[in-house]
Amino acid sequence: MTTNPIRVGLVGLGRAGNGMHRGELRSRQDKFRFAAVCDIIEERTVPFVEEFGAKPYTRYEDMLADPDVELVTIATRSCDHFAHAKAALLAGKDVLVEKPFSMRLCEVEELIRLGSQPAGPHLYVRHNRRFENGFELANEIIASGKLGDVYEIKLTRNGYQRRSDWQTLSEFGGGQLLNWGPHIVDHSLRFCGGDYVDLYSNIKHVAAAGDCEDHIKIVMTGINGRIVDMEISGGAALPTPEYLVYGSKGSMVSDGGKFRLRYLDPAVELLPVIADPETPGAGKGFGNPETLPWIEEDIPIQGDGTARIWDALYDAIRRNIPFPVTLDQAAKVIEVIERVKKGTIFEN
Repeated sequence: MTTNPIRVGLVGLGRAGNGMHRGELRSRQDKFRFAAVCDIIEERTVPFVEEFGAKPYTRYEDMLADPDVELVTIATRSCDHFAHAKAALLAGKDVLVEKPFSMRLCEVEELIRLGSQPAGPHLYVRHNRRFENGFELANEIIASGKLGDVYEIKLTRNGYQRRSDWQTLSEFGGGQLLNWGPHIVDHSLRFCGGDYVDLYSNIKHVAAAGDCEDHIKIVMTGINGRIVDMEISGGAALPTPEYLVYGSKGSMVSDGGKFRLRYLDPAVELLPVIADPETPGAGKGFGNPETLPWIEEDIPIQGDGTARIWDALYDAIRRNIPFPVTLDQAAKVIEVIERVKKGTIFEN
């Protein structure tokens, strides 16, 4: 049991602030305490006052002046992340900023300069999907070697949605590149070894309202030689696996709440395969009539896990344990998103 909870000032009490941060910290009150909350819509502060005793603010400047606020968590619209994070850092507060880190790489670089000095304040980026149980399990399976040399990974987050909120409007930082994009770009970069040597992208507006993209295709060749093909779509009417992983000795696919694997039995030694210059045929098939020793295995994906980012944040602030999402990694995500936006001809 901890005895020194971090005193949080939360700005933005919409879907992320109220729907995510509030519930996630409810079970972590030994580590975090809502000291204050801020929203331009005053009634949104009431549940936080009643449940946590948080001080309510409608002016962000007033909350930043509150000496009881130690950490500012930013859950406002994407277009406001830079200004709100900068103001908090200049006020001497530690900052956790929701994704996207910011809308432009130049803004990210300025925030990193302000939030990475040894004496503080310190800046953190909420890439909570880094803690997703499915993502962690996929990495564990790949690292186990069961699939051999993994050479290609396909990632999707697809559905069909005629969305019409602010996330469909470019003036507020809408679009899937800045919504789901940071999560899956971050996953892709992790699978690529942290960086890429080549990138193809295409974005489209399919089904949502507004003027932003709701279909994204990005294909990277990682510094580790691996191809990562990611897709996010609000215009895909049939379900697709979230993961398809191809290795030299097997493959796996996400299938509901589990991974389905098919891989060669490592206990069985395969005979060498020698190329035959003769034409296939005359009952020879493809020239190698062996029966391969396949193993099929289902591994369940249990729980969500994304809220564990708060535990890592507490450890970083109170115990000086390095935060697993580095600022350089978060900046690389925005670099990719900015490159995709600039390099794609986009038409409504």
